[in-house]
Amino acid sequence: MMRGRVAFSGAIHEAYPESNGVRLADGRVLREDEVVWLAPLDVGTIFALGLNYAEHAKELQFSRQEEPLVFLKGSSTVMGHCGVTRRPADVTFMHYECELAVVIGQIARKVKREHAMQHVAGYTIANDYAFRDYLENYYRPNVRVKNRDGGTVLGPWFVDASDVEDVTQLELRTYVNGTLHQHGNTRDMVTDIPALIEYLSSIMTLAPGDVILTGTPEGIVNVNAGDQVVCEIDGLGRLVNVIASDADFGRI
Repeated sequence: MMRGRVAFSGAIHEAYPESNGVRLADGRVLREDEVVWLAPLDVGTIFALGLNYAEHAKELQFSRQEEPLVFLKGSSTVMGHCGVTRRPADVTFMHYECELAVVIGQIARKVKREHAMQHVAGYTIANDYAFRDYLENYYRPNVRVKNRDGGTVLGPWFVDASDVEDVTQLELRTYVNGTLHQHGNTRDMVTDIPALIEYLSSIMTLAPGDVILTGTPEGIVNVNAGDQVVCEIDGLGRLVNVIASDADFGRI
């Protein structure tokens, strides 16, 4: 089942896809632009993977690491479908990262890979922006690169794990202003989902609502104020986001 969360008429509603918009749990059907989209779940700890697709690592001129490159993200980074992400005025290279987001459904502590998928509740799409001007170390991205408010777009839907036939064979695509720039497949992950859960749960306890962003394939380009970025993953939907300038946010 696909389900999301939206704000409408002073309340938060569970929502479902509808051919001509979005259907609220009470049966009302609204246009996408009549609601404010929220992340499709209450997000716990966010674990983000860097360089987890071999061709993307080559794109950034880095070789495969012995252990997964993992960093944490704050809750203020999260934004929903159709949201607006700010591009700071001093940035010359800001890019999207279309990623499969894995949502933990039950507590995982020291889980072996053969049991790891039992702890997955489902999946959603993430667009995790990076601000390369601020990068100090590719191996451990600093706060300014990967923890900007509204820089991690999630949604629009949460999809139950049981409804995804083969999570290892999902196509990912990113369009900027209608032009396809990024195209990959989850089969090309360097470290797969069971291995990631085994690795992370060996370090700390994973809890329901925790999210693992599994990395992005090659094909990143700079985005500017006014650009529309669309991330698609087979079976999970279409995540839309718009870039805005400092001035758009009333800041100089």
